[in-house]
Amino acid sequence: MNEKLIVALDYAYENEARELVSQLDDAVSYYKVGLELFLNTRGSIIDYLKHCGKKVFLDLKFHDIPNTVAQAAAWAASFGVDMFTLHASCGAEMMRTSVDTVNDICDKLNVKMPQMVGVTILTSFDEEGIARVGYKDNIANTVLNLAKLCQESNMRGIVCSPHEVAEIKKVCGQDFLTVCPGIRPVWAAKGDQKRITTPSDAIKIGVDYMVVGRPITKANNPREAALKIVEEIGGVTK
Repeated sequence: MNEKLIVALDYAYENEARELVSQLDDAVSYYKVGLELFLNTRGSIIDYLKHCGKKVFLDLKFHDIPNTVAQAAAWAASFGVDMFTLHASCGAEMMRTSVDTVNDICDKLNVKMPQMVGVTILTSFDEEGIARVGYKDNIANTVLNLAKLCQESNMRGIVCSPHEVAEIKKVCGQDFLTVCPGIRPVWAAKGDQKRITTPSDAIKIGVDYMVVGRPITKANNPREAALKIVEEIGGVTK
């Protein structure tokens, strides 16, 4: 069950990330590396995590024209990461081109194909927020439309809030992955996430991977906090 938990290494410096990984030890096997940490370490944090035998979710949210994203995706795959993100709003051509390019580079390098997931609507958005940036439909319908586009483009799954998971699984099938930030145990602060749920409820509705940051990274005892979450999701039957 601890592989369902992805801990977000939302730090500026590698020594901070390494310290947390050391504290968590065998309690956590999967980590998210975002823009800040990736850039500040020039990618070296990935080598460290792989050396420690950890899985890596590279969350750089590629968003550009098809050729540019495809080449960036090829580089991400060459790092040996287990999962990475593209923005689904870039469209089907970008996603299909990227999937094909990554498949080719993995064949050449003889490495496992990473799980490519499309970012839908960020969990910091609410209905008013997406309307102000120009989306005409509500969050649920927009996420579902982007999920179907990802599936048609041979992507492995999407990043979404837990609130959209049940309908996505119904339409796209149980094998279509859902990776969800916005997971907050009842004992943790809500922070800036708008569309959130608890770890146990997330498992019940079919979330495949839950991304958790501050409830663990800002805890007085990060290992204890991580183990509490793993225990909570392990005690749930879908």
